[in-house]
Amino acid sequence: MTPVQVQQHQAAPAPAPVTGAEDVDASWPRVRDDMTVEVALSVMAGARVEYLLLCDEDDQRTGSITRSELAVHRGSSTYTDRTRLRDVLAGPFSFSL
Repeated sequence: MTPVQVQQHQAAPAPAPVTGAEDVDASWPRVRDDMTVEVALSVMAGARVEYLLLCDEDDQRTGSITRSELAVHRGSSTYTDRTRLRDVLAGPFSFSL
């Protein structure tokens, strides 16, 4: 019988808590406001984060948006799969810095 080598793989660690704004800016997922809500939700799921940083064309932080804020918009009657983050931000809900 041939011996079998077993390799153990560890799951990717959860993101460490962020304590300073500099740490958030440096390592947190950044997106532009022309991204669709669907893609933004996919990015959040893939990165295992609850919010995304929003940036302008110069990659300067302009705000953030949470998964729960996007979920509210996704459930509204005006939502389509073409809804962009800028459309969500222009609506009755605000985003935070």
